[in-house]
Amino acid sequence: MSAEHEKTDLGFRPVDPKQSFPALEEDILERWRRDDVFHQQLARREGAETWSFYEGPPTANGPPGSHHVLSRVFKDIYPRYRAMSGYQVPRKAGWDCHGLPVELEVEKELGISSKSEIEEYGIAEFNAKCRESVFRYVEEWDRLTERIGFWIDLDDPYVTLTNDYIESVWWSLRRIWDSGRLYEGHKVVPYCPRCGTALSSHEVAQGYHDVVDPSVYVRLPVTSVPPSDEIPESGVQEGDDLLVWTTTPWTLISHAAVAVGDQIEYVRAQPAGADEIVVVARPLADRVLGEGWTELASFPGASLEGTRYDAPFQYVKGEDFGPLGHSVLTADFVTTEDGTGLVHTALAFGEDDFRLGEERGMTLQTRSARTAPTTSACRISRASSSSSTTRRSSRRSRGQAASIAPRSTSTRIHTAGAATRRSSITPSRAGTSARPT
Repeated sequence: MSAEHEKTDLGFRPVDPKQSFPALEEDILERWRRDDVFHQQLARREGAETWSFYEGPPTANGPPGSHHVLSRVFKDIYPRYRAMSGYQVPRKAGWDCHGLPVELEVEKELGISSKSEIEEYGIAEFNAKCRESVFRYVEEWDRLTERIGFWIDLDDPYVTLTNDYIESVWWSLRRIWDSGRLYEGHKVVPYCPRCGTALSSHEVAQGYHDVVDPSVYVRLPVTSVPPSDEIPESGVQEGDDLLVWTTTPWTLISHAAVAVGDQIEYVRAQPAGADEIVVVARPLADRVLGEGWTELASFPGASLEGTRYDAPFQYVKGEDFGPLGHSVLTADFVTTEDGTGLVHTALAFGEDDFRLGEERGMTLQTRSARTAPTTSACRISRASSSSSTTRRSSRRSRGQAASIAPRSTSTRIHTAGAATRRSSITPSRAGTSARPT
């Protein structure tokens, strides 16, 4: 008896060695449609413990792409596993009908690109255009959803533009308020001056390009060195300069603290032909100081904690930030990929800066443009902001050394030239600002 007949007698069907996997998938999808397998599965779990699933909805004013397959596969895995474990899993599909992506798509169609043009076109008319556009590619999304085997109830989706959905959001917000979970706080968010609105991380991530920004080195003279358990008799000394590098020189006016890496090795160094002594991360010393510099001492960043210095400007005093204002703090976002290993921080101008201030209980300063002498302050509490896991390095232009010029004032600022960084271009170049949440 042949091997093929043996397998057949044992209950196995012959396998076509030239089988088309897409054809197999189509056969399975056809059986699911014919036997209504999805709804049968829901009916068989009726009365069981519920494991609820509402899809994080896509926006259907644009066609789906291959990158949407991965996210929808993940959305399918967990409900499918729970259903197989005996739970009743109502799988609610949804359509997102709000947000800048919808508005930007309509702006492109109308050939406009500013808020004033929208107002000239008519806000009600513009909103009607947006409403028309949000379901443009629903059929394409439905085809993709079925083709990849994503089980979701497309017959009864929730739609974010309906009054029922909007009222449910207000209901949820009221429940949060009633339970004491709603608070006023601050967080740093990208801001689009063209649109006049903050941007979500998703909106910012839609596109980047390289831009060239000015960068500067700042020498901050050390004024006070606290005792160090790591190196009690050496390390940085009063009169030395902390060599800080930044690609956001416009934020130096609101400088709050210098961040260092606690495990990074720093050196007290004298550049060739100079009388000044500077502090810089050892891995970056050759790049920053050039050849011929002299090492006078080395120490871990942790030993710099609490070191005081003259800030670049005194518009906001160190004590206005709290006890740690204008001092050296250790932080986990400092790297030695670029820069000097010492990072200028301004609490309201970066997620890492704000998180550091939040963790250390520093005070955020805000000023009115019309009443510059008036300063209002708010304590940054740990609960008032969600922190970001994105690390910011102390970046600098590669192959460029800092010239150490004689210091004629308490703080020396030296332009380092241009540095390339990535910036969002969706929907326009965005800055950052601290905004109430």
